[in-house]
Amino acid sequence: MHWHHPNTAPLQPCDRSTVAPALVAGLFLVLAMAGLPGCGPAPKTARPASDPTSARSLPAGALVGFTGRYGSHVWRGIPFAEPPTGALRWRPPQPLATWTGVREAIDYGSPCPQLASPFGGIVDQEPGSFAGDEDCLYLNVFAPRMPEDAVPGANARLPVMVWLHGGGNSVGHAGFYDGGNLAQQQNVIVVATNYRLGPLGWFRHAALRSEAADPVAASGNFGNLDQIQALRWVRENIAGFGGDPDNVTLFGESAGARDTLALLISPLARGLFQRAIVQSGSARPLDRDRAENFADATTAPGSHNSSNEIVLRLLIGRGEASDRAAAMARLAQLDAAAVAALLRGASAEQLIVAYRPDQAEGIPDVPNVFGDGVVLPEGEPLAHLARANGHAGVPVIFGTNRDENKTFMFADPRLVKRWFGVLPRLRNAERYDALATVLSDAWTLSGADAPADALLAGGFSDVWVYRWDWDEEPTVLGADLARMIGAGHGFEIPFVFGHYDLGPRGNIVFNEENAAGRAELSAAMMAYWAEFARSGDPGRGGAGSLPAWTRWTKRSDPGVRTMILDTSAGGGPRMAPDSVRADQIIAAARADERLGIGASRCDALRALERRLTGLAPEFVASEPDCRTGGPVAGL
Repeated sequence: MHWHHPNTAPLQPCDRSTVAPALVAGLFLVLAMAGLPGCGPAPKTARPASDPTSARSLPAGALVGFTGRYGSHVWRGIPFAEPPTGALRWRPPQPLATWTGVREAIDYGSPCPQLASPFGGIVDQEPGSFAGDEDCLYLNVFAPRMPEDAVPGANARLPVMVWLHGGGNSVGHAGFYDGGNLAQQQNVIVVATNYRLGPLGWFRHAALRSEAADPVAASGNFGNLDQIQALRWVRENIAGFGGDPDNVTLFGESAGARDTLALLISPLARGLFQRAIVQSGSARPLDRDRAENFADATTAPGSHNSSNEIVLRLLIGRGEASDRAAAMARLAQLDAAAVAALLRGASAEQLIVAYRPDQAEGIPDVPNVFGDGVVLPEGEPLAHLARANGHAGVPVIFGTNRDENKTFMFADPRLVKRWFGVLPRLRNAERYDALATVLSDAWTLSGADAPADALLAGGFSDVWVYRWDWDEEPTVLGADLARMIGAGHGFEIPFVFGHYDLGPRGNIVFNEENAAGRAELSAAMMAYWAEFARSGDPGRGGAGSLPAWTRWTKRSDPGVRTMILDTSAGGGPRMAPDSVRADQIIAAARADERLGIGASRCDALRALERRLTGLAPEFVASEPDCRTGGPVAGL
């Protein structure tokens, strides 16, 4: 694995919709700062006892779960497809045969193969070590506690909310999320699902297409196909838990939000969900050439981690070539069947470690979610959203956090120094604030305003937008975490689920001093999310006591368009005329003297340009001081 030295790497805008739970990685840094152990195994808890009142009979088979910490029923580790192992690697998920007997749904299914990382919620292994298993297509269900004979039917069935976790589509797992409080308090069914990650979830190569039985099998978007299969399983089985198969809300954060947006435009997902919530996602281009072509291709060059580059690294790893040039020569001697055999013969760990990790987060940077023309359409996502028949036509909430990039900036040694290796201090506080503003505004445009505008442009009006502003972190050992992290990426997730217990790491940020405000804001968010799931309009929340959340409007229309989500101390939930445009963001960055001069300024502008890919023309090359391109000096 190739790591980039922090003093020479260009500043990263985190435009891969990187991760959730990104907040856990930030909390690891806080934890280290506080001098507490951060990398040891997670504390073991007693295995729950099965609860006979949770017995359910589904088309998939009979099962029994347990009563969770919030009083809800919980069923863990339910398989929703055949294990994608052996010949089913890089194939669409296959429907699962009905199991016999009563399945005890107490234990989580395995995470999908990945490198252990706090960004993915795997904290009981050494970071960077291999984790997970290819037999990983499992989901977890949370429902209000009730005996089987009281499970609602017909018109009384409950709204269903299906959660897609984040993690750059390279790390993460459903078991990190506890949907019990949301289910119990709001009377909804919550489903959290795994899906294949990294090169096992997204891998497009001509050798694999040559042996595919149909265009779906040749698509390469296997992680998205897993998500679609989970939705199909929900449609067939959720009534057994009291859920309404015709009222499903798909929601996700970061990469899970990007996947949610992708399924909005997928023809294969039509009819499988009736609402969508996109939390801190993005509408980046769907580039299949980048996912497959050689990096030095003269036409449509690929990523440095494209599938063809990975084949070369596997040949070198097997000792069949000494370097890239020799691997290219060796590859020219192999036919498609031999290349497919090479790929299928590699272990999951060998495949994953062949990727160079993202320099900002240390997780594999795997090209993913690309327009294959079958699972996902070719072209720009925004163009599909702007066409009346280019998307699912379901009500959508888009939203971002005010300080998205601070979660990642806090981990960047060029921006934050650490005295004695632990105590964080901003190197240049004014520049830190300016950089966070321009990059987070760009994230707001990519993840919320631009896709909302596109839907309105196509004549679709059931669109709502939020900005999440909570920044009541404490000051710890002189470090003002409210300024350093603020409303950072991933920090809204505990508020959506009403679940803050992340162990000693979380308890540093989520403490007694901010508990009342958290409870207030979380209650409002859960009410808005659940009412949207119930009716397709967040309105005033289920009890009708919250400020009215009104639809997004065209920029030419006067008035408010964005719901600001904050505690009473921060002004409370309220509508505001907040919106951003690419030209405004670029102009503000060019004019902001706090971004510095010379290489520091160019570094910031390049990060902004990458964040605005597909939303604005390239502009850095026209900057007098920034014409050289390439890496720039560190900060």
